[in-house]
Amino acid sequence: MTTDSADAPHSARVRPPAAAAVPATAAVHPPRGPARETLPPPRPGRGVRQRAAAPLLAADCLATVCTAPAVLGTGTAPMALGPMVLGLLLLHSRAGLYRPHPAPSLLGALPVLLGRAAVCWCAVAAVLAAVRPAQALPPALLAGAVALHTALVCGARALVHRARRAAARRRPRATLIVGAEPAARQLAAVLHARPGYGMRPVGVVVPGAPAGPEAPPAPAGPPRLTTPQDITRAVIRHTVRDAVFTVPPYGDPYTAALLRRFVDQGAAIWLAGAAAALEGRPPPPASGHLGGFAWRRLETAPPRHGGAGKRALDLVLAVVALVVAAPVLLGGALAVRLADGPGVLCRQERVGRGGRGFLLLTFRTRRPYDGDTADGLRTSRVGRLLRRTGVAGLPRWWNVLRGDLSLVGPCPEGPRTVERCTRSCPEYGARHRMAPGLTGLAQVHGLHGGSPVEDRARFDNLYIDSWSWGQDVRIMLRAVARLPRREGR
Repeated sequence: MTTDSADAPHSARVRPPAAAAVPATAAVHPPRGPARETLPPPRPGRGVRQRAAAPLLAADCLATVCTAPAVLGTGTAPMALGPMVLGLLLLHSRAGLYRPHPAPSLLGALPVLLGRAAVCWCAVAAVLAAVRPAQALPPALLAGAVALHTALVCGARALVHRARRAAARRRPRATLIVGAEPAARQLAAVLHARPGYGMRPVGVVVPGAPAGPEAPPAPAGPPRLTTPQDITRAVIRHTVRDAVFTVPPYGDPYTAALLRRFVDQGAAIWLAGAAAALEGRPPPPASGHLGGFAWRRLETAPPRHGGAGKRALDLVLAVVALVVAAPVLLGGALAVRLADGPGVLCRQERVGRGGRGFLLLTFRTRRPYDGDTADGLRTSRVGRLLRRTGVAGLPRWWNVLRGDLSLVGPCPEGPRTVERCTRSCPEYGARHRMAPGLTGLAQVHGLHGGSPVEDRARFDNLYIDSWSWGQDVRIMLRAVARLPRREGR
């Protein structure tokens, strides 16, 4: 289960001409920070929605706790309080009353709150009439309970909304707006003029806009971001937490790649204007508006990239593989040392998760040659044997142990290849959301370095978006089944 890549010479064996002054491969140090073409790695916490809903949950619970004793009395209220609170929270959650919104409307939610309170108290009245007929609630008391409960819920929620607006004015969240001008500029002006929404536009991402000297001058307001480097710098500098799309996020590969990156960053995704429409239809009334722009949140499932479980499996199998293959590793190192001289390992610079560089280890299979070759190197006899048997890639298990590689993931590429492919394919940079792997979905389908960039990016992003333990097992089994065919080349 190794990936195919070009061999690179060891620094001890290569002597570039003095005029060229080219550093050796082993002397190249990987970058310490994120690469320019990719966003930083995902933040560890993604409980934004849960934290936003907590005050509203507390407000609803407090209103129920205050209403129940006043209506049911101190004898029955403690027994009914638990089921009432649980049922009410469930009804409110199903109605979307805990979804975050920059400008929540209490009047718009009033009919829903009233209806849920009526359902809750009618259920309590029905249970009391069946279990304790003497304590059945008369219609007037039932109507009063619904009215009192709704009033308390609305009052508590009004206090929560007021406190949130005050906090939003003090500390607005950095926001990127994705869309064509001038609509994106108009939305940025609305957010700037109304700080109570809690969003501070720090950049306008214009898909397909020309970059460089030919780009038109940016109007007043947030800067125009047209390159992946500009977007990355804005995200890191301002700690962007919200992304607003005024164009359909799946309309073209560029915006789809942006959406995928923002989702992996844990940012809240909002749709405004025409993007808030559902399958070409007008936005639903419940979506609300923001300064006249139709507005709704795009519900995105949190990415499942394996996390600690995937890493634990990598560690266990890497330790087992290195222990089992220790005699083969020692034999391969000895064969390279005796046949081709010093410099057993070859270190190749590769780009890993989040755009961070690392050195990929393999056995050296090429040596300097004075004949007619492009780079002055040729594959030695021992190198051909190591490649044919797959032993040349065994040192990569050390990269798995270190965390540079995973068992399954995108194919690791060099910095120049990454830079070239990112320019030609907008979705290529999203591959770096996950650590590269010894094998992957693209590799088991026969897609390697010479395959079209779009095909490799599509397979790799599909694997990351749909990650599961079962898929990893199937990919590893397919990779093992392909080994005899690869060795027989």
